Amino acid sequence: MSAIATGRPEIPTRLLVHALLREDGTVDAGDLYTVANLLRMTDQQVRLCVKRLVDEGRFTQSGRGRKALLRAVSDPAGNLAPDADYVRFAYRQDAGLAPWDGTWRLFAFAIPESRRSARDALRETLLHLGAAPLQGGLYVTANPVADIVEAHAESLDVLDSVTFLTSTDLRLGTITDPTAVAATLWPLGEIRARHERLAAFAEQCLAALDAAPATDPDRAATQRLTMAVELAAEFTRAMEPDPLLPPELLPSPWPGVTARHLAAACWERLDQAAPEKAPEASRLRLFRLYSELRPA
Repeated sequence: MSAIATGRPEIPTRLLVHALLREDGTVDAGDLYTVANLLRMTDQQVRLCVKRLVDEGRFTQSGRGRKALLRAVSDPAGNLAPDADYVRFAYRQDAGLAPWDGTWRLFAFAIPESRRSARDALRETLLHLGAAPLQGGLYVTANPVADIVEAHAESLDVLDSVTFLTSTDLRLGTITDPTAVAATLWPLGEIRARHERLAAFAEQCLAALDAAPATDPDRAATQRLTMAVELAAEFTRAMEPDPLLPPELLPSPWPGVTARHLAAACWERLDQAAPEKAPEASRLRLFRLYSELRPA
């Protein structure tokens, strides 16, 4: 297995620590420093990050340097990937199991300045769910997310200020065609580019996995860990800003479908490449997480 030398995604040091968390809740500092160096991070970056995580009470540390062992105080798996239900929905769309019903979902709100933090939080929720702003306080999406929006609005105590409505006739000025409406409201070019980058990186991963295996088992294991961390970062970078518009509203072919298929193939191959005699406790939570996200 050869390492991928070009096109590496930028990876926060904190994400690297979380990515190397094993099933027994520990992170081996030797693996951490070795993979960090392959990702062009300095030992000083790693030391400072570990210190911050320990000071924040997220990890405890026994030992020092590369011989140290970190133990998670709480499970940081949520830092590794987009929301699981969100990713599963993407794969359902790819498989044609979530066709669009032709309905636009609209959300309007007028929350006073005195509740600014709640207003900002609701706006962030809508954007996170893939809604696009039509004008001040009015957002639209094609996906059925009203229940999620309602739950968040209720938790913020602003539900009485939110209006929910649906329409099958959304017009932007003179633009009436749904695909043209989608192309106007969402930055499809940027979203396409992120998925094309993910697809290219996943293809590099598969090519590296098909290459002659390293003769040194430890080196092969380190390369596998490095590739897994890079793939997780690239997948998240592509998925988090994706509104997951229905295929009926997207240009065809859409690179998101190919990118997710290739990423799933990579996760399966990386998981299969794990040493057969490795104890289950040493398996990365990263692999379990993405195994659960992959389509059955």
